[in-house]
Amino acid sequence: MNDAAAPAASSHPHDYEPAARDALAQFGVEPADIAFVRMSENVTFRVTDARDGGLLTLRLHRPWYHSIAELHSEHVWTRALVAAGIAVPEPLATLAGESFARVEVAATGEHRWAGLARWVDGELLSAVVEREPDTAANARRFADIGAIMAAMHDQASGWTPPPDFERISLDEDGLMGEEPRWGQFWKHSILSPAEGATLLAARDTLRAALARYGKSARNYSLIHADLHPGNVLVTNAGAAVIDFDDAGYGWHLYDIAVALVAYQDHPGFAVFRDACVAGYRSVRPLPDADLALLPMFLLIRDMAQLGWFHQRPELPREAAIRRHRERILERMPLGRLPV
Repeated sequence: MNDAAAPAASSHPHDYEPAARDALAQFGVEPADIAFVRMSENVTFRVTDARDGGLLTLRLHRPWYHSIAELHSEHVWTRALVAAGIAVPEPLATLAGESFARVEVAATGEHRWAGLARWVDGELLSAVVEREPDTAANARRFADIGAIMAAMHDQASGWTPPPDFERISLDEDGLMGEEPRWGQFWKHSILSPAEGATLLAARDTLRAALARYGKSARNYSLIHADLHPGNVLVTNAGAAVIDFDDAGYGWHLYDIAVALVAYQDHPGFAVFRDACVAGYRSVRPLPDADLALLPMFLLIRDMAQLGWFHQRPELPREAAIRRHRERILERMPLGRLPV
């Protein structure tokens, strides 16, 4: 969620296709078809392999966000998750045995790292919830999110990464420090000076609360960190998780908050929340004392998203930004939260 240092990039997906074909050649893939999927932080294509008709996901990673060591570590973890039987994209290696191929995007002058993985077929949970009027049916899907999230936390808590493993830390500084990972939310132009000062004071209080909460294998490990329903697929076998671009070390409750935060205004929110927690607890313990901190982590995620919007002024999302502001200010002062 951070493009602050991004160079000017092309808004035309076709400008990236030559680089995509170059990357596929380095992976030894002859494409029968290359279909543009999405251009946000990364540029994503769906590729049909001419050799066997298999579907693949090709991502051209933004050059300003992660080092190659961090990108490599993302694949190290997702391979470990695949080995643990968790439904995430399986990364593939280049002909040279590397995790990523380096390519040039001639239209922008950028050099990007390209990663390839097996395509995971399914429908985005966000789209399913939007068209599905049955709250109970959607609740079962949130239970699936909770279960797969808990399985990921179980794997991460008991796993020892290799010595050269590098991913970001979403600890008290990464979320609520002076330079949080996703931007200084208290400086967004939508806030009045008094509101900005209120959020700055709240930031200090929340940072102290996170420090008191502490870190252990019980509550803190590698997490997905962006597990919103736009990164969850509904498949015939249950839930699958995609897009580990923001994965790093963080609190398990933050993952739960990210899965729920967009539905705080939804009439089914309480049902979705309880189903997600029940699904989580079907796999991994979540003590009531920890669960009591979920409202705090929902607020922290809202603040992080406001910071992301602050760093992305080109995004025409005024309604979403205003709702974030309202939700945050509704919880000020923090006396109603267990901080």
